[in-house]
Amino acid sequence: MSWLSATNLVGAYSVLIGLAMIGMWTILLATNQVPELQTEPRRATLHLAAEFLTAILLIISGAGLLPGSEWTRTLSPVSLGMLLYTVIVSAGYYANKDDLPMVTMFTVLAILTVVAIIALFKFT
Repeated sequence: MSWLSATNLVGAYSVLIGLAMIGMWTILLATNQVPELQTEPRRATLHLAAEFLTAILLIISGAGLLPGSEWTRTLSPVSLGMLLYTVIVSAGYYANKDDLPMVTMFTVLAILTVVAIIALFKFT
């Protein structure tokens, strides 16, 4: 299998995004930039649990795709679907704050994630 195969590209994308999500949330939490933990603690805690679960599943499924493990063919679409949901919700969150650069970033991630999901089904 070529390193530039659809499976490897989706695997690398999944691992990279999963690590980035954990990094981003760790920094935001460490620097007290999640005010919703004070204003809506239950919702924010459940949201964080979903974000970290998404990130962990992306890393696991992406790492499994790289060597071509068959079990990841089930987990990868699930984790990418979770990612698609979270980037759409995140774009909406930042749209409410009129933060166009963040909306743009999450829109690009949504498009890349849809491409990754299609690539899993079409090219693997």
